[in-house]
Amino acid sequence: MLEVRDLHQYYGGSHTLRGIRLDVVDGSCTCLMGRNGVGKTTLLRAIMGLIPVTSGSIRFDNHELVSTKITERPRSGIAYVPQGREIFPELTVEENLLVGTFVRRSKRREIPDLVFRLFPVLRSMMRRRGGNLSGGQQQQLAIARALTLEPKCILLDEPTEGIQPSIVHELGEVIRRLYTEEKVSVLLVEQKLPFARRVASRFFLMQRGVVVADGAMDALSDDLVRDHLAV
Repeated sequence: MLEVRDLHQYYGGSHTLRGIRLDVVDGSCTCLMGRNGVGKTTLLRAIMGLIPVTSGSIRFDNHELVSTKITERPRSGIAYVPQGREIFPELTVEENLLVGTFVRRSKRREIPDLVFRLFPVLRSMMRRRGGNLSGGQQQQLAIARALTLEPKCILLDEPTEGIQPSIVHELGEVIRRLYTEEKVSVLLVEQKLPFARRVASRFFLMQRGVVVADGAMDALSDDLVRDHLAV
């Protein structure tokens, strides 16, 4: 579904992505892992066209994205939930959700039923301002807003950061339902190893802008964790 090949990116004189190769298989959850500063968020932003790449290929559903406009990336079927959520605090929950519908290719502006199947609590919060929600509720809203695009693939950048344990558990169940039941593939950046092991089926491990290991999640060995994830 999503294929990144030989991707290079620079910030000034800093070579941040060094020939990245990554795949997100249809109907899977792939976890992108690594210590802080290795290029995980940079890669997600490059996929979405938010930063330019120097060379390489990003293909989604057999269409090349590198040369497409930023506005075309979500319309192609990729949704992005950035680190920090970035909801609109002055808008209501309903207004935040409706904003997402204006990005999708179809002209329909209603909120998909999927949003309320996965996040039923939002139905009772539609008139509340986004800024008045708890951190966990804001994260639920951010993911729900991305789902209003009706995507085939969703990129999640550290969705559990700063979230209370009960909501973390709920988010894990939502992610599993997304790719097992709703057939929405997931590319997840996550620091919490137990959470990643619970929800993801595959992993890619980054160090200094390079993918150094990948495979099925049960192949993430203690040696790899010690060498590339332990602090």
